[in-house]
Amino acid sequence: MLTFEQKQAIIESFSELTKKEISLKRLNYHFMDSLYEKTIVVEKLHPNGNGFIFVGDLLRYEQEANKGLVNIRDYDEQQLREIISDAIQYLSEEVETEEPIIEIWHSREGDQLQLVFEQRSWNVYHGENLEEAFGTYDAAKEYLLEEGFRKKK
Repeated sequence: MLTFEQKQAIIESFSELTKKEISLKRLNYHFMDSLYEKTIVVEKLHPNGNGFIFVGDLLRYEQEANKGLVNIRDYDEQQLREIISDAIQYLSEEVETEEPIIEIWHSREGDQLQLVFEQRSWNVYHGENLEEAFGTYDAAKEYLLEEGFRKKK
């Protein structure tokens, strides 16, 4: 586990972030160029090494109680740099409001699912019900194939 000082040095190597001291000797780091109301990237970095990174709805990270926060207590340097980069990129990108990409998948039994790309994730729907959500197309495709579905041509 990285020390507080090591985490702080890594975080401060990102020139886009601005440090703000908060209570109990904790630190927040803001991305002031965020395209959204949310500007905090690193939240409540504590001298004991605990802290959180805001990743929004990026599915590749296991989040705390679905609030878009990931605990970085046990992160190594590479993991910390990667998640901070992802968080900054997340807050820098506008979500496109284009029409979603939709694929129809069928099982041999005649069941039909829709694979829809919307708001940065690949979602599998049965009718109007969301069945699963994935961060990548490949993960969604693998799931559908394992469940016995094939893409309609």
